[in-house]
Amino acid sequence: MDLLIKGALVIDPKNRIHEHLDIGISHGVITAIQPHIDASAAPQVIDATGLVVAPGLVDMHVHLRDPGLTYKEDILSGCEAAAAGGVTSVICMPNTKPPIDSEELISYIYDRAKDAKAKVYPTATITRGMKGQELSDFSQLMAAGAIAVTDDGRPVENARLMQEAMELCHALHLPVISHCEDLSIVDGGIINKGAVSVDLGVKGMDRSSEDSITAREIALAEATGTSIHIAHVSTKGSVRIIRDAKRRGAKVTCETAPHYFMLTDRELFSRDANLRMNPPLREHADVAEVIAGIVDGTIDAIITDHAPHSEEEKADFLTAPNGVVGLETSFAASYTALVESGIISLDHLIRLMSLNPARIMKLGDNSLHVGNPADLIIIDTKKKWVVDRNKLHGKSKNTPFHGRELTGKVKTTILGGQVVFEDQ
Repeated sequence: MDLLIKGALVIDPKNRIHEHLDIGISHGVITAIQPHIDASAAPQVIDATGLVVAPGLVDMHVHLRDPGLTYKEDILSGCEAAAAGGVTSVICMPNTKPPIDSEELISYIYDRAKDAKAKVYPTATITRGMKGQELSDFSQLMAAGAIAVTDDGRPVENARLMQEAMELCHALHLPVISHCEDLSIVDGGIINKGAVSVDLGVKGMDRSSEDSITAREIALAEATGTSIHIAHVSTKGSVRIIRDAKRRGAKVTCETAPHYFMLTDRELFSRDANLRMNPPLREHADVAEVIAGIVDGTIDAIITDHAPHSEEEKADFLTAPNGVVGLETSFAASYTALVESGIISLDHLIRLMSLNPARIMKLGDNSLHVGNPADLIIIDTKKKWVVDRNKLHGKSKNTPFHGRELTGKVKTTILGGQVVFEDQ
C-alpha cells in the first residue's frame, strides 16, 4: 500500500457509500475501502478526520485555449487550476486557434497533457474549422481520441447539417454537444435582454435565442432517434423544454454552471466585464427554474464553462469578450448555493459534478470502487473562504466570484494515487 486515507466520511453515490471509512491506494489504484485499515501498512497516511472523500470531479466543459491562445491559458496551467478545484478529469472544447478538427491537433493535446495535474480529454469540432459548412470526419477524429464533438462557442446554424452530424455520431456512439444560440436573434447583444439591459442602455440577448435552438436540437433528436447534450443551460424556457422532452423519452441530457443558479443580470449594474459570459446571466425567474431543474433531475451535470481571458481583454465592459473562469470555485460555489442552503444533498452534488459527467461522456466508472483509478478529492465542507482572484492558479483571473465568501474547500486532490494539490 502506497497511500492510506483515514477517518473520512466517504461519499460515493454510485456504490451507495455514505459512511466513515479508510481508503487504501497502491500503484495508483484503489485497493481497499474498509472501516479500519492499519496505518502501519502504508508509508504515507492522510488523516482525513472531519473531512469528506469523494470521487474526483469531472468538468465536461472547459476552454483550455491551447493551441493558439495560450496567453490566456494552456493545458498545464488550466490543469493546475483544475487540481486546485478538485477536478481530476477535464473535457476541453475545440474552439482553439486553429480549431481542433484534425488527428494532429488531438495528438498535440494528449501529448501536452501527459504531465498535467488532471486527465485531459479533447472534443473535436462538428464542422471543419467551425465554419458551419462541412462536417468533420467523425470516425477519424474518434479514432484519434476525440471523446465528443461540438462547435461550442458557436451554434451549427444549418439544421440539416446538425441532423446529419447527430445521425453519424449516434452510429459511432460519439456524444454530440450543442451550443444553443440563434445568432440572428442575438444580433450583437452582449447581456440578457430585459430591464437591466434597458437601464444600462446596452443591447441585450433575448432568451428566445437559447430556447429556440434547444427546441430545434430536441426535435432533431426525437425525429431521428439520436442523442443530444445541451450545453450551459441558462433560461427558464430551456429547462422546461428539456424537462418536457425527457418526460416524452427524448434522448437529451444537459448541463448548467454555478453562475446560472447563483447570480442574476442585476450584478451587471457594476459594469464589471468579469460578469459577462455567453449565455449571459439571466433573471430571478431563470435562476429559480435552473435550480428546480437541478432538484428534479432535468439538469444532469454542473460544469464551469471555464473561459479564460486576459486583463486587457476584460478591461472594457462593452467590448470585452464573453467568458469567466470557474475551475477553482465550481465546487465551493455549488456547495454554498445548493447544499449548505439545503436544496440538495452532497451526494446529489457529487453525482452532478462527477458521476453524471463521466457517464454522459462515456469515460467509464468514476466511482470509488476497488480496482478503479485513485482519482479522488478530500473536502472540508465546513471551511468558509473568500475568493481572491489574485490567488487563482490559472493564467487568467476573470472570475465572477471575486470577493465572495463561499463554503466548502477542496483540501487535497489525488490523481492516479498521487497528491497533485494540497490546500495551504
